Amino acid sequence: MAARSRKDSTAGQGLPLPADLDLETLYGATGGGEGDPGDLDAVDEADEMILVPPVRLAEPAALAKAALASPLFAQAVGLARWVGEGKPVDEWGELPEEQAVDAAAALGVDTEDVGEIERAWALAVDLELVVLESATEGADAPERGIAGPELARLDEGGPDVVLDDWLTAASVIAGTAVEAAIDDMEGDEDGDAEAVAEAEEEQDESEEEYARLEEARDEAQGLLDDALQVLYETRAFAPTEAEQTLPLGVLAALLVVPEGEDPTDELLGEITETMVLLDPMLQDLADLGMLDYRPIDPSLFEESDGDADESGEIELNEEDVERFGHVRLTDLGVFGVREWLLEDGYDAPLIGAHAQGDAVELLRGICESPNVLPEQEIIEWLAGRENLTAASELLAAARGDDLVAPVRRLYAQVALRHLGESAEPAARDALADPELAGIAGAWLTERGATDLPVPSRVVVLWTTVDALAAQLIDTGGQADSMRELVEMLPGPGASDDFFEELWRVDHTYTRAVLEAVGELHPDKSVAKQARKAAFKAKSQGR
Repeated sequence: MAARSRKDSTAGQGLPLPADLDLETLYGATGGGEGDPGDLDAVDEADEMILVPPVRLAEPAALAKAALASPLFAQAVGLARWVGEGKPVDEWGELPEEQAVDAAAALGVDTEDVGEIERAWALAVDLELVVLESATEGADAPERGIAGPELARLDEGGPDVVLDDWLTAASVIAGTAVEAAIDDMEGDEDGDAEAVAEAEEEQDESEEEYARLEEARDEAQGLLDDALQVLYETRAFAPTEAEQTLPLGVLAALLVVPEGEDPTDELLGEITETMVLLDPMLQDLADLGMLDYRPIDPSLFEESDGDADESGEIELNEEDVERFGHVRLTDLGVFGVREWLLEDGYDAPLIGAHAQGDAVELLRGICESPNVLPEQEIIEWLAGRENLTAASELLAAARGDDLVAPVRRLYAQVALRHLGESAEPAARDALADPELAGIAGAWLTERGATDLPVPSRVVVLWTTVDALAAQLIDTGGQADSMRELVEMLPGPGASDDFFEELWRVDHTYTRAVLEAVGELHPDKSVAKQARKAAFKAKSQGR
């Protein structure tokens, strides 16, 4: 997948969603080579570097079954079986019309549409499911097509062989779709197909023409890559199939409209053009099982502008919107896009990568990795484990005073929320531990416990610093993420000397927390107290 910058006018205005970042930023500055991450001048890497989100893959057997059932791949395999020991071909290695009709009938394809067979034949030859050969050794023109060695390999191999062939097919079809899109883009740009043909004749093989075609190819490839990027992210973050499905207009708008801007008339026109360019490319990939895709209703182009209201805007009902198409990346598509990302050198992790070891490895992994969905890893780790044992291991792993310990405790608390009543004894035991009393008590209280001992003032203050430190580390100190928590201090019923107590807390992050409160608290008097306390903590080496 080639990288292409998407339109983004909001650099430096806070952390954007993954779909709002250009591909180089989203997939990591080091993707595809040993680039210097310090070269990303347009963004603050510490705040805005977002990597490809982890995804969950279906089982290889299920993916292989889906691949073999995809229309275009199934037709290519079916043609290889139909060819068997040999069928005649023309001088270009293609099936004559009579043979194409026979093949369509054998494969259950409409015999009136031999174009579908021609496309499947070309793919079968590309994959070496069908091999072209001449009857006479040394002859130039092929005379027949026979079942190739790849068909036998496919029949004898397991899911990995099927997926390897399917992935090759996906690359071929994606490349063909991009080349076809170039013609559409060239026509849009010049507005006159005849003029384009004449210009190409005059500048045949010229440097200028080559550069223009390469630019068009990059643009078409970039458009497809961007669309797949958004669909991949949507599959990663959206929990349901309905939410993973995007209307084609929404997908096009994400690729066209700069973040934070409303679409202008010009952008609306560009959105429409983008939809029209994407439509055949997405359809080609849908034929290979990568996408669930409802294409644009072709009759839309044959209708008039429709009924507009007084403002000139056309009112669309739900049925009208459906006619503009919608798209979702399938399980097979997730596999394919991830493989392309890996081939290009990008980090494309799987959910569960940090859930294979013990609780220490789980919490360390989700705290230290910049590219992780923590709660998904926790759910994966808890699966099949006994609740009480899991709770005990998590609480033990959460202890410590190292630089990431507060975040370990934060995610240990998240993990406890997924456990049931049988885990309560481990949490009650932890109430006696000053480092764990806060998260254990919070979990028990959430479960309705009313018989908990009142924690000491020292534990309350230490837990306050620890909880704020966890958020400070986990969010990278982003103001918007921290402000709501900071505004809660000093809290109801707190004494006037709250900050005088807080700076004395023996915690690795005491001063950092006080400095954050001093910078972000909206009450100037509270902020001043926090800054003074932070200075005192600094003077004491805290």
